[in-house]
Amino acid sequence: MNIFSEIEKALENDLPFVVYNKPNTTTIKGLFQKNKELYTSKDYNESGFIFAPFDDANPSVLIPENQSLFIQEKIDLDNNLITSNNFDIDYSSKQNHIELVQKGIDAIKNNLFKKVVLSRREKVEVSNLNIVETFKKLLLNYPTAFVYLWFHPKVGMWLGATPETLVKIKDDEFSTMSLAGTQVFKNATKVTWQPKEIEEQQFVTDYITEKLSNICNTVNISETETIKAGNLLHLRTIISGQKKVNNATLIKTLHPTPAVCGLPLEPSKDFILKHENYNREFYTGFLGELNLQNESKNTSELFVNLRCMKINNNSATIFIGGGITKDSNPKKEWEETVAKSNTMKNIL
Repeated sequence: MNIFSEIEKALENDLPFVVYNKPNTTTIKGLFQKNKELYTSKDYNESGFIFAPFDDANPSVLIPENQSLFIQEKIDLDNNLITSNNFDIDYSSKQNHIELVQKGIDAIKNNLFKKVVLSRREKVEVSNLNIVETFKKLLLNYPTAFVYLWFHPKVGMWLGATPETLVKIKDDEFSTMSLAGTQVFKNATKVTWQPKEIEEQQFVTDYITEKLSNICNTVNISETETIKAGNLLHLRTIISGQKKVNNATLIKTLHPTPAVCGLPLEPSKDFILKHENYNREFYTGFLGELNLQNESKNTSELFVNLRCMKINNNSATIFIGGGITKDSNPKKEWEETVAKSNTMKNIL
């Protein structure tokens, strides 16, 4: 049974499915739902694959394990697929994004919050888009990311390659990460980080640690390191420990993180919903395996939905953003979103 032919079959029959590859692994997994029902989850007690939006006022979509065919197979792909198109930079949203970032900086200086993550979307027209070939390119280009293709006829099609773990849970043990700061990769991972990125990273680490201290028996913090994700570099700190609450409480404590929303959470989220002027949908939400049995342990592995796009026929809507602090430069923040957009444009 070939997982790529199963994708084509599911699309022909308009049936929900998800296929995905975890970071640094060579096995593609897939859940192919046997009906067109739209299943949702609010308490994260079910087993399957969860796809959650940025705004938790909206429901999370579940592809249930007990309603799906599970397939996994080793990846063996043709390296000739690594090609990229040259798309022009879409300058139509440049001024709006610069003005949005400036509003965010002004709000920080007025002490509304310390940090806010502001984003935009960009629509790219692609002639004769082959979704299976596009997914294969994503797998080849981003082996260290969580790469996925997700479809539900009542919701739409999404695919992406995210570098950020929301949380991994095995029974009572968990690990999460603080990921912030961005530089373009230029053949070296030993780089100098500016105070703005270092401060932004520390904001995220401190926030997560503080939130977890109330619901965990132990919390451990690693050294901060530079990691490569596609053509970008980020600062990352691993935070792990032992929880004393159920999975739903842990997940809701972590989502949305300051890395995709801001700090403090509520005022920054309110600012995003009021000023971004578009619906993020599942961008900066989370997705992944929920409550699956693995070696007699109950495991969940969830990822933040970054570096992603929504597909509609031959058009792709790409979502990109960045963290804003008091030291942000609006024009540089625009340029950062352009660099991030290439992660997705390179595989179209």
